[in-house]
Amino acid sequence: MRVIHGWTAPAVFDHDPAAADPGHRVARGLREASVLTDVLRPWRGTFPQVEVTEQSVVGRAAHHLVDASAEASLLVVGRRIRRAPFVTHVGPVTHAVLHHAAAPVAVVPHL
Repeated sequence: MRVIHGWTAPAVFDHDPAAADPGHRVARGLREASVLTDVLRPWRGTFPQVEVTEQSVVGRAAHHLVDASAEASLLVVGRRIRRAPFVTHVGPVTHAVLHHAAAPVAVVPHL
């Protein structure tokens, strides 16, 4: 199993902190990778037979997930539960993955 955790460095007033401090993006990437490791730790203990490869990436999540789908048997994405009277809404990342992934996609609501 490959777990991808993506984040985008926000631009505040067209200011890129990485431009002033090149180590900023690297430091943030290391923090995000550490958070991902912490989140997966209990699951690794519960299911030690499942091989997991972690990957923390910078950029648009949809692009990274669609790229990863080329090597996947199944792509699993989450969606927030939104209360709508008639239809179920998905966010932009899930929408893009559903339309562009090379592998089957399972959409799982967050509880």
